[in-house]
Amino acid sequence: MEERRLKKARILIVDDLKPNVELLEYVVQSAGFQNCKSTTDPRQVLSLCNEFKPDLLVLDLHMPHLDGLTVLKQLTTRIQRPEDAGTPFPILVLTADTSDRAKQEALSTGAKDFVCKPFNAAEILLRIRNLLETRFLQLQLQRQNQMLEEKVDEKTRELKEAQIETLQRLALAAEFRDDCTGQHTQRVGQLSAIIGRAIGLDENNVELIQQAAQLHDVGKIGIPDHILLKPGKLTPEEFEQVKTHTLIGVRILSGSHSRLLQLAEEIVLYHHEHWDGTGYAQLCGDQIPLIARIVTTADVFDVLTHERAYKKAWTTKDALDEVEHQSGRLLDPYLVRTFLDDGAIRKSIPA
Repeated sequence: MEERRLKKARILIVDDLKPNVELLEYVVQSAGFQNCKSTTDPRQVLSLCNEFKPDLLVLDLHMPHLDGLTVLKQLTTRIQRPEDAGTPFPILVLTADTSDRAKQEALSTGAKDFVCKPFNAAEILLRIRNLLETRFLQLQLQRQNQMLEEKVDEKTRELKEAQIETLQRLALAAEFRDDCTGQHTQRVGQLSAIIGRAIGLDENNVELIQQAAQLHDVGKIGIPDHILLKPGKLTPEEFEQVKTHTLIGVRILSGSHSRLLQLAEEIVLYHHEHWDGTGYAQLCGDQIPLIARIVTTADVFDVLTHERAYKKAWTTKDALDEVEHQSGRLLDPYLVRTFLDDGAIRKSIPA
C-alpha cells in the first residue's frame, strides 16, 4: 500500500466528549494522518459523511441525542459513496462500554472493528491503518474489476460489430448479382425496422429486424447468373430454380445459436409467402411469421421502386398503389394499412 496515499485518508471522528475527540485527533495527526474532521454531535454524522466523504469513521457508542448503534444503522443503509459502489467506508467503534453485548451489537450492525477506552495509541493506530489498507485494496480491486468489465464490454461490442459487418457483406455478396448498387439489402433492412417500430415492436427487436432483414435474399448466391439476371420472363423450370434460393439461404444460416441469425433464417424461409396462401410454401395469413410479413412488405415496395434486369423502376405513387392492391393477396392487410398511413413510414420513402 502506498504510504503517501494512506496518509491522505479522510478520517471522521465522532464522540460527544470534546477531550476524547482532541486526544484521538492528536494521536492520528501525530502519526501523519492530517486529513481529519470531527464532531461531538452525532446528529451531524450523515451530513458530514455526505460532505467529507470519509475513508474511515471512528464512532463512540453512548452519546446523547443519537447513540452510536443508531448512527451505525443509518450509515449502513444510507451512506455509500456512488464512486465506491459496493465498498462503503469502514467504521471503527471506540467506546468505554466493554460488555460483550455492546461489541456484538456494534459488529453485527456494521462496524468493522471494536476498541475499548481507554485505548492504547499504538494499538488504535494499527487498527486504523489495517482498516484503511483493506479499504484501499478493496477500492483498487473494484477499479480493476470495473476496467476488466469495460474491456469485456468493448470486446463484446467489437465482436457484435464484426458479426454485423460480416453479415452485411454476405448480404451484399448475394445482392450485387442483381442490384448493381448493392443497396437493396440496406434499404429493406431500414424500411423493415421502420415498419416494425410503427406497429409497436420494442427497439431491441427493431434493431434485430434491421440487421436480419438484410439477409433475406442471401440464398441468391446459389442461383446461376443466366437465370437470376435474365431480362425476360422466366420459364416454369427457371422459376422453380429461383425459388430454391430460400432453401439455399436456410442452409447457409441454419444451426446458429445467434438470435440474429435465427431471425434471418426465419425471414429467408418465409419472406416469399403470400397472405392468401399462394406463396412458395403456401402458408397463409397468420401462419406466416410476423417478421417475414414485415420484410415482404418492405421488399415488395423497394423492388417496385428500383430498376432490375427484368423491369424498370416504378414511380412511388404507382408502387404505393400496387402495395394497396396487394393487400389481402400478397401482403398482410394490417401491415399495408400501417405502411400507407403511418407518418414515419411515408417520410422515409421518396415522394
